[in-house]
Amino acid sequence: MTLFRDLADVSVRPAVPGDEAAVTAIQLGAWRATHDTALGEDVMERLDAELMRERWKAAIETAPGPGFAVLVALDGPDLVGFAAVAPGQVMSLEVAPAHRRAGHGSRLLAAAVDRLRADGAREVTTWVLDGDTARERFLADCGLGADGTERTLATGPRNVVERRWSASI
Repeated sequence: MTLFRDLADVSVRPAVPGDEAAVTAIQLGAWRATHDTALGEDVMERLDAELMRERWKAAIETAPGPGFAVLVALDGPDLVGFAAVAPGQVMSLEVAPAHRRAGHGSRLLAAAVDRLRADGAREVTTWVLDGDTARERFLADCGLGADGTERTLATGPRNVVERRWSASI
């Protein structure tokens, strides 16, 4: 049994064409593992994986504007997580459930913050779905905090609440 893992094979890089299938699979798997209860099984069943893949493909191939990017985490040759950034904001950050708690989320968040700083941002914000205590702990450990702003999203059969987390960078 190996007690220490060689970390040389883990990295973060900009997403490239062809990554969209893995990004979509990771997003769907992460949402099912983390948000199934909050969103509801009916919402999860209605997600259109092909449409999601096409949207990720478009975001990767042609960013919608300055300050937008998709980054991916690799464990050896395997794509295991991703982050999507927009000006001043981490829009999405997901790690495949089987690869959580291995540092990929921290590397993705650090790379996202580096990208935001390079684009001139002085603050990073992100949104956390109500009840996602693991993400709250992760963000708190990374120096972000809930700033008191909430929004309600209509998902169809139910509304869900998200809270904004932020930090100066």
